[in-house]
Amino acid sequence: MVAVAMVVGAGIFKSPSTIAGAAETPFWFYSAWIAGGLVTLAGALCFAELSSMLPSAGGDYHFLKVAYGHDTAFLFAWARFAVINSGSLAFLGFTLGDYTNAVWSLGDNGSSWYALITVVSMTVFNLKGLYTGARADYAMTGLEVVGLMLVFAAGVALVIAGAPPKTPEVVSAPGIPGTIGVALLFVLFAFSGWSEVSTLSAEVRDARRGMLRALVASVATITVLYLLANWALLRGLGMQGLAASATPASDVIAYAFGGWAGILTALAIALATLTSVNATIIVGARTTYAAAADWPRLSGLGGWNTERGIPVAGIVSQGVMGVALVGFGAWTRDGFVTMVDYTSPVFWGFLMLSGFAVIVLRVKHPDLPRPYKVPWYPWLPLVFCASCGFVLWSSIKYVKLGALAGLAVLGAGFLVLLWVRRGGARPG
Repeated sequence: MVAVAMVVGAGIFKSPSTIAGAAETPFWFYSAWIAGGLVTLAGALCFAELSSMLPSAGGDYHFLKVAYGHDTAFLFAWARFAVINSGSLAFLGFTLGDYTNAVWSLGDNGSSWYALITVVSMTVFNLKGLYTGARADYAMTGLEVVGLMLVFAAGVALVIAGAPPKTPEVVSAPGIPGTIGVALLFVLFAFSGWSEVSTLSAEVRDARRGMLRALVASVATITVLYLLANWALLRGLGMQGLAASATPASDVIAYAFGGWAGILTALAIALATLTSVNATIIVGARTTYAAAADWPRLSGLGGWNTERGIPVAGIVSQGVMGVALVGFGAWTRDGFVTMVDYTSPVFWGFLMLSGFAVIVLRVKHPDLPRPYKVPWYPWLPLVFCASCGFVLWSSIKYVKLGALAGLAVLGAGFLVLLWVRRGGARPG
């Protein structure tokens, strides 16, 4: 249940539109989703070995530090602060904005205004240390799962009623679409969150078999939910209609059950997205805090408010970066896609390094305890790394503005690294 809660998020309610446009045919549309589930499972198994061997609140940051050293770990922390997590805040804001603007429109730029309000308000919310608690988080995740099941129910209702797709299909050229890499990129975006799930392996009573069962069951459950929901989206909207929809879930539910149902669905998705925003702020700020503890020159970002139990400077700095990226997304006129482009090359580059860390640490530290070991070593880690490399290549293949911006910001991290290195790194 924890795994499903971390993975099922706002992405599944936005990404199917872009995937439909890139996949071109239903066969490749479904193939991309199935491939995404398999890649996710391979990556989760790799992270299960890493996290059970090196349990740490720093997560990926700690794995990379042990495997490659302080410099690589710092660049990851910089990337998470300036690209990955702040970009996630922005595209979650745009997801909420698209669905909310469909209910209460603020005009052509309404999605951007809602995104800005979301990032600012949730940053302030976290500064007060007012955590909603696990029950509220599960309730919000329940809304997202219920939303997926409502989408599936809409598809079933349309089949029973014999309703045709809204938009006639267009015959595509035979063969593998040239943009299949883009489709897989957005599929894996919808699956994102599993790398946080695997860090729980050290807390499972049976660290080997228990984590394996949990990962396989959760990834299988999520994949089935996604396939059912996407079948319904195709049944109700068709490939062309799905590709053109900004709010596919509420559109297909409104088509099946009436406009009132679509409005309620849009509001529920917008509300549930706040949970993803909250989790992103919490996780990202703590990575910044962990990195600041290693570098004396970043001590200003390492403050922890014991009374409220939060890293204040990390939350504020991340919020400022998120607001800046909302502005960048608004300027490009397609904030959600721009932010996915912005985060993807950097995210998949470091995820590939984490996959290789399984092999690197087996060579450098063969004696470290490994309660769980990746099956089919070294082939499974290599397949996962190759998949990351393919998605990385796909994310920069078309030289999009968002991807270039993300890589440029990562490049700026090298200059920051030169500055912090002058102050030295703390041992450990």
